[in-house]
Amino acid sequence: MKPFSYDASPSRIVFGQGTIDTIAEEVRRLGRSRVMVLASRRLDAVAAAVTESLGDMAVVRFDGAVMHTPIEVTTAALRLAENHHVDTVVAIGGGSATGLSKALALRAGFDQIVVPTTYAGSEVTPVLGETENGRKTTRSSPHIRPETVIYDVDLTLDLPLDTTVTSAVNAMAHAVEALYSTESNPITDSMAIEAISGIARALPSIVDDPKNLEGRAELLQAAWLAGTCLGTVGMGLHHKLCHTLGGSFGLPHAPTHTVVLPHTMAFNAPAVPDVMSRIATALGASDAATGVFDLVTACGGPTTLRELGMSHDQIENAVELATSAAYPNPREITPPGLSELLENAWSGRRPAIR
Repeated sequence: MKPFSYDASPSRIVFGQGTIDTIAEEVRRLGRSRVMVLASRRLDAVAAAVTESLGDMAVVRFDGAVMHTPIEVTTAALRLAENHHVDTVVAIGGGSATGLSKALALRAGFDQIVVPTTYAGSEVTPVLGETENGRKTTRSSPHIRPETVIYDVDLTLDLPLDTTVTSAVNAMAHAVEALYSTESNPITDSMAIEAISGIARALPSIVDDPKNLEGRAELLQAAWLAGTCLGTVGMGLHHKLCHTLGGSFGLPHAPTHTVVLPHTMAFNAPAVPDVMSRIATALGASDAATGVFDLVTACGGPTTLRELGMSHDQIENAVELATSAAYPNPREITPPGLSELLENAWSGRRPAIR
């Protein structure tokens, strides 16, 4: 028996088709009346429909959210929100919109209603990653977690396949690291395994048919479970490394997770063989790390840091940054070991079967 403690997520979840139409009702349920709508220009049509549905409650729109939540963007959005006496943020989009919403809530106490259009999973976590002066730092607080998350499967049907694949593997990374976290427990373990198997089932079906509604729904639910794991237990090397590569070298968030995940799994495998065996079973593969690599390859996802824009001479700096502070991980992290991991991720070598 493993003793553990578990805090359930307090976020309200609304899941289905056409659920975006409930936003105005959710704002009123929170007792709020002055909304900032956060959505990228790619989602102009959706943002316009939401703004119309909110009527006089929609007081301002901001479309400048970017990856890794830079402090200067948050500052600009906060100034705009304060000028319009905002009390609620409605964020529509992927991790960038969600991250900005969280940053605003942390600073000003706004309520949040988040409407994910990708499979990031961060919408159900109390975790915020922010970038300042080329460094990405992470903080956690109950005030960061959104009050309401609205999952509308219809909004994912037009998500491009490349984004679908990388976003889904990003979600899988949350579940993988939750299983060998020092804070792991039977509840998050069950959610993590279900998330991994759900992603492994749904993603190929969506690659075959991007409009596959059942596949999209299963993938969105799996991402929700994986995000819940992320928000419940601590993460390890994989997330630290991806934050370093994204925040310090400007690599895209989800594609970086997609490339790096098989290699961090291969690195940690000798320290947690039982966990990797469970992951392999959930994937329907003989080996966990190669199973993820082969899934990414079969679905047309990126497999090298080189193709994401990282130069080979940046590996040494990345190793220095990623080993500058201690953090929990099942296997000891050394500069030579991390250098080998990044060399493999940079070149796209298929992990060896263990």
